[in-house]
Amino acid sequence: MEKKERGRYGEILSASLKLGMTSFGGPAAHLGYFRDEYVKKRQWLDDRAYADLVALCQFLPGPASSQVGIGVGLIRGGIGGAMLSWFGFTMPSVIILMLFAYLVAGDVPFDTGWIRGLKIVAVAIILHALIGMGKKLTPDAPRIALAVLAGAGVLLVPTAWGQIGVIVLAGLVGYILYRNRQAGNGGDDATIPMPIGKKAGALAWVLFFGLLALLPVVRQAADHILVSITDSFYRVGSIVFGGGHVVLPMLEREVVPQGYMDAETFIAGYGAAQAVPGPLFTLSAYIGMIMDNVPGALVAVVAMFLPSFLLVVGTLPFWSVLRKKTWLRAALTGVNAAVVGILAAALINPVIPSSIFSVWDVAVAALCFWLLQFRKTPPWGVVAVAGVLGALLHAFL
Repeated sequence: MEKKERGRYGEILSASLKLGMTSFGGPAAHLGYFRDEYVKKRQWLDDRAYADLVALCQFLPGPASSQVGIGVGLIRGGIGGAMLSWFGFTMPSVIILMLFAYLVAGDVPFDTGWIRGLKIVAVAIILHALIGMGKKLTPDAPRIALAVLAGAGVLLVPTAWGQIGVIVLAGLVGYILYRNRQAGNGGDDATIPMPIGKKAGALAWVLFFGLLALLPVVRQAADHILVSITDSFYRVGSIVFGGGHVVLPMLEREVVPQGYMDAETFIAGYGAAQAVPGPLFTLSAYIGMIMDNVPGALVAVVAMFLPSFLLVVGTLPFWSVLRKKTWLRAALTGVNAAVVGILAAALINPVIPSSIFSVWDVAVAALCFWLLQFRKTPPWGVVAVAGVLGALLHAFL
């Protein structure tokens, strides 16, 4: 391996590890952290390319924030970079949840003060990301209107299919409005470097559908707990639209009725997963640990995220070519505006209702936003401040 390539892999791993240890607040907040790290700080891609990647991952089943991280790693360092980006972002919470599974005793209290602060900081992080993305992606009245309508549509139809429908309609409107003009702002003509080719992408699609079809057959033929875990978690990871929270009822149906654990133990793990950084899909580590100790946890995590990895690797090589087409560039202009609206909708519901309960919470959120927006404090520092303030509010108010 060349020294330059080793250095690039090191960059990807260190950046993703930092995000994996500090990205609290759920998928919408993760996208804000990613933008700060990959777009603003490291400049591995620009806002328009980042929004294109976010829009693509919204179309795909699986955890959108993890897929965006995989996509950034793929763009930066090929398949190896994608794997390192996923590993760094995912493993910190996987390890924590494996420890939770080892120590949990049914009624462990997770509603502590520092968790209150971590919920509050998500509001500031998302608002900070909204302002930055909005300046670049909604610079005129039509795109502002499109963002507002997209946000309203997602709030009125709060389902995964509603979100996909909004993105499709936004692309159609963008095509109608911008098909006869350049999208402008200097980002559209930049080519996203793609270290893998279309053959690798096609192979990833074959593997995705092949595993989806073959794993249930193998499960019937080989009555083994690890095969059962692989089949269950791969299937759930392949068909979940709408983010991590949607995975809760699907996983519950896979493990509780079969007697692997009781409902209380399952919900305890879900509470723990909300309290750690990184993607909510790492709940699979907790469940797998209870089902078959460390091997079960590792198999569950890999099976849960493998569909997302294959989908991103399979789609991005074609996406980088398609996005240069005039008609698609026009459509992406609309989709990019819609992404801003969708992020705003996530802030309105569920982030604010589940995070802000008093005027003190508003004050902490305002302070965190001020630190991010005006003091340029690193996100991990703001998370630490929010955790301390949340604990103080919990103790004294």
